Amino acid sequence: MDTLDVSRWQFGITTVYHFIFVPLTIGLAPLIAMMQTAWVVTGNEHWYRLTKFFGKLFLINFALGVATGIVQEFQFGMNWSEYSRFIGDVFGAPLALEALIAFFMESTFIGLWIFGWTRLPKLVHLATIWIVAIGVNASAYFIVAANSFMQHPVGARYNPETGRAELESIAALLTNNTTVAAFPHVVAGAFLTAGVFVAGIAGWWMVRNARSGDPAKLEEARTMWRPAARASLVVVVLAGVALIFTGDIQGKLMFEQQPMKMASAESLCHTETNPDFSILTVGTHNNCDSVTHVLKVPYVLPYLAEGQFTGVTLDGVQDLQQTYNVEYGPGDYRPNLFVTYWSFRAMIGLAAGAMVLVFAGFWVTRGGRVPDQRWFSWLSLLAIPTPFLANSAGWVFTEMGRQPWAVVPNPTGDPNIRMTVQQAVSEHSAGTVLFSLVVFTLLYGALAVVWFYLIRRYVIAGPETPKPPADTPDDETPADQLSFAY
Repeated sequence: MDTLDVSRWQFGITTVYHFIFVPLTIGLAPLIAMMQTAWVVTGNEHWYRLTKFFGKLFLINFALGVATGIVQEFQFGMNWSEYSRFIGDVFGAPLALEALIAFFMESTFIGLWIFGWTRLPKLVHLATIWIVAIGVNASAYFIVAANSFMQHPVGARYNPETGRAELESIAALLTNNTTVAAFPHVVAGAFLTAGVFVAGIAGWWMVRNARSGDPAKLEEARTMWRPAARASLVVVVLAGVALIFTGDIQGKLMFEQQPMKMASAESLCHTETNPDFSILTVGTHNNCDSVTHVLKVPYVLPYLAEGQFTGVTLDGVQDLQQTYNVEYGPGDYRPNLFVTYWSFRAMIGLAAGAMVLVFAGFWVTRGGRVPDQRWFSWLSLLAIPTPFLANSAGWVFTEMGRQPWAVVPNPTGDPNIRMTVQQAVSEHSAGTVLFSLVVFTLLYGALAVVWFYLIRRYVIAGPETPKPPADTPDDETPADQLSFAY
């Protein structure tokens, strides 16, 4: 492998790993805020215990997400210095806003939330977790805005004297229609992840307590875990509906802005009118003409592209390749069709898999029932990874599908603002990058073990039964009660 290949592997591995934590952080913070709000409004101690329990899991996930996210920004300067030189004035603006505004809100108010349980009035303390929830979602918006510039560059102009792109309008950058479409889709995916995470753990605890034979634990399953499970299943349903609508909007933009990506997602080799949507294919994909579409559905693809069922002509990979050779010069402008095709379907299939837990969960808890079936316990646990994997597959599709571009040309924008990954990579030796790739992979592997160990340990330990704090802060509260572990 050359420097480009190793640099892409390193960025891909660290990005996918980091994004394991991101959707859970984005989605779980508002759910915890809702749990704490329910406790403040109702005074029900169960909601207080759930807030503390899932809050502890949130903090573990948040800490790992911050630690792994820092590496991402360093890579732009180390492995992609030509990209940073060309586009840094523009790309750095939303990242700076993310650090100055969103991360400040998260880091400051999460500290107040951790240590303020017995030091702040209830409503003030409740406000801190809501500000954290707003902060993590604001952080996601700025990062999506930065990424969307790579997918659809706006708000910038090319300076021929410096050979760089320069920011012309921060408002245009932050209101990029690609950002406006992508952000709700990312947030919906995050709520799906957090909803399944809460529902899966709550479902497992329901069955565990119901099978214990202890009347007190059975009552806890009925009054605490069942409401938590059903409420989070509602979140999963709403998130699933939002994903369908936001995904449809985002898909139509992709057909317009990045037709090669969407043709590759379908392995549509040649231009066709009213092509069928492919569910299953056989063949090598990257040798485009060898692909055989085994299972197809009519009308779906034209609707995804232009919102109508017939009368739609879509450009194929081979025809777009010829067009781009004329527009941008000789080169291979096709992404990896195998990865693009299957990551698109993995994203949809794994996200839809979460609905299995929804149907099963509502069925076994209907009419006030508390399930004791072991199969539901296993289903609850097995469902938890599916939205994590769906989110990762979605980002693999988004980023791999724009190859070979680091900055995709805007069909209606400045034609000089474009860059391939080959042009973006730093002039390091492959061995130098390979060394850091091995180090990061081993380090991240160790962190993965720590993350899984801590999450598993605290999930199995279950919620503690502390006395909820009084309305008036007690200045005599011992310091050890304000620890990380509460």
